[in-house]
Formats: sequence, C-alpha cells, structure tokens
Amino acid sequence: MSIKKRLSPKDSERLQILRKDIAQARDTFLGYPVSKDFDYSELNDFLKYPINNLGDPFEDGTYKVQTHEMEREVVGFFARLFRAHPNDYWGYVTNGGSESNLYGLYLARELYPNAMVYYSESTHYSVRKNIHLLDIPSIVIRAQENGEMDYEDFENTVKLNRHKPAIVLATFGTTMKEAKDDVSKIKGILKRLAIQNHYIHCDAALSGTYGAFMEPCLPFDFKDGADSISISGHKFIGSPIPTGVIITKRSNRDRIAKGVSYIGSLDTTITGSRNGHSPLFLWYALKQLGEEGLRARFKDCLDTAQYCMDQLHNIGIAAWRNPGAITVILPKTPLEIKLKWQLATEDDISHIICMPNVSKAQIDEFVHDMKNTSPVEEEAFEFEF
Repeated sequence: MSIKKRLSPKDSERLQILRKDIAQARDTFLGYPVSKDFDYSELNDFLKYPINNLGDPFEDGTYKVQTHEMEREVVGFFARLFRAHPNDYWGYVTNGGSESNLYGLYLARELYPNAMVYYSESTHYSVRKNIHLLDIPSIVIRAQENGEMDYEDFENTVKLNRHKPAIVLATFGTTMKEAKDDVSKIKGILKRLAIQNHYIHCDAALSGTYGAFMEPCLPFDFKDGADSISISGHKFIGSPIPTGVIITKRSNRDRIAKGVSYIGSLDTTITGSRNGHSPLFLWYALKQLGEEGLRARFKDCLDTAQYCMDQLHNIGIAAWRNPGAITVILPKTPLEIKLKWQLATEDDISHIICMPNVSKAQIDEFVHDMKNTSPVEEEAFEFEF
C-alpha cells in the first residue's frame, strides 16, 4: 500500500524555480571544468532501478542489479589510453577526483607505511585533506611561476629524507593554471637518488582525459613512471552526476585486497555501495566518442582557448596559457564579471576554462563585458573544483 502523495502547488513551484535557476547558471559559467554538452536521455529508464556496484568490478558478487561489465570496459578504455600493462591494471569508477586521489594515496600508504608524501603547492586542495585523513607525514614542494612543480626543490627536499620511502603526488593539470608536472622527471630524480621504494600517483582530473592527444605529449602515464592515475568523468567527458576513475596496477591492488563473504566479492574500493549509474553514463559517452572523438573534442577546445587569448590580447589584457592547456589565465577580473561568468579566482588571477561546450560567441560576449566594465578591487575566497 502506497502512502505517497502529490507535491503541493508550492513545492511544485519551488521545483520549477530551481530548474530555471540551474539552467540559467549552467549557461553562464566559464570558470569551472564541467562539460554540459551531454545527452543521456536514452538511459532515462535506468533511473528506475537501484543500481549499486557493490564490491570489486572485476569480481562476480551476489548482487546483480549492477553495471560492473560497463565499469570494466570504462576502466579498460582508460588503462589503454594511459599505456598501462595489459595484464597488470585495475580500477573502478569513483564519486570524483577526490576519491580517486584518496585511493591512490591509500594504496601507496599500504605499500609503504613509513613513507613521506611530497606534493606541490599547486596541488588540488583535496590532496591535503586526504593526507590528513590517512595520517601520512608530508612535505610541500614549491611550484614554478607557471604552476608546475619545482623539480630542484623536490630533489633537494627528497635528499634530506632519503632514508624513507617516497610517495609523490604529481598533478597533470593544476586547478588554476592547468600546469602539468613531468612524471618522467620525478621518476628520474627518484632513480638518481637511489630511492627504490617509491610510489607516484598522478592526479590528472581534467587533463588526463586528453593527455594522450597532446602534441607533443607530456609525460604522465604508466610508461612514464606513474603507479596510479586519477581522472574526473564529469569534467571533459560530462555527466549529470560527479564521477571519477582510478586506474592502478593490479599487482599493487592484490597486495591489499580482502574478501567479504556477505557480498561475495573483494573489498578493494573506498566505499562499499557505489553508484552504478555513473559507469553507465561514462560507458555510453565513450562508446559514442571513442579515442578519435575525444581527440577532436580536445582540438576544438584548443582552438577556442587560442581564440579567447587572442581576443583578450586585442583589448590589452595580458592573458596566457600553459602549453597544450585549454585554460586561459588573466588578471583578476572585476567582481561584476566574476559573478556573471562564475569565474574561479585565486590571489591576483582568474581563469577561463574552454570546455567543449564553450563557444566563440560566449567568448565574444565575455570580452565585450571585460572591455566595458571598470576595474573594481575586491577580496574573495574561492572554492576550487
């Protein structure tokens, strides 16, 4: 017997207002790495089901309302893209980049319990939180002006702690400047210092999805020395639900896996119950795009980013971007501009991220606003994606 009742007219009106507000906000942001040009309407019927990807996606559990098969295909797609060994990779679809980073650090800590973590001052804020949660000692490394790790400072700092295993958090696409740490340089420094016990996790939340298509390619994947790589699914690909992917070496995962009889699977993920809809969304998108679609998507973003930078230069604004980046950095904008276009701001800079849904017409409107708005000094604290 159902006790459900219809929403009141007031509550129905609230939903309509919320839908309108969200649609308007979606159409006017340029400062956050979220793709909005997706259409998953073909999957609407799956919202009727309690899809729960319990346990390890590579193990057959007892709960069958799941999308493990699609999840394995998503993991396999990115494992190939990141040049993982075909017989030594594993991963799962997470709730987002923060969980993916947590898993990489968790695995590293379990392998090397007495290690020291090194990460750049440009690293995403979630990393500091994850290190605190895992209770691992850490040292912050200076960043270069472009946001990339200062390798000289890294080497000098590691020298002082050569008696400890090293866990390094590299970032392939920093939050504000989309700078990319060179994993091969990090690996080379560790080898030069004869630190055999080490682990490199690469946080590639935004840029990892198109890193393989950059020309020239910048070192970040498994062949370059990474032990695990994390990406966000809702950023470059797009999803109505925040999501991420963690890819690591199966041989490392096997060293921490534990069986759970209750679910008939292995306890290898951070959360127990996991969203089973997100792997379905990512699988659907990757089937439609493939590698060539992602490559073309990236090229369009690069073209838009170059157009944005050129138009800002035309009105005298000193905009710039890192090589292969779709993020355009400019001096901190007036508050009016920041609020209208939802721009992330840190210290004295703002940025525009030319995601696949950003059009040149939007760039033209933004440049027009910049040209016709008087500078206003303001102080504000920004949350970062």
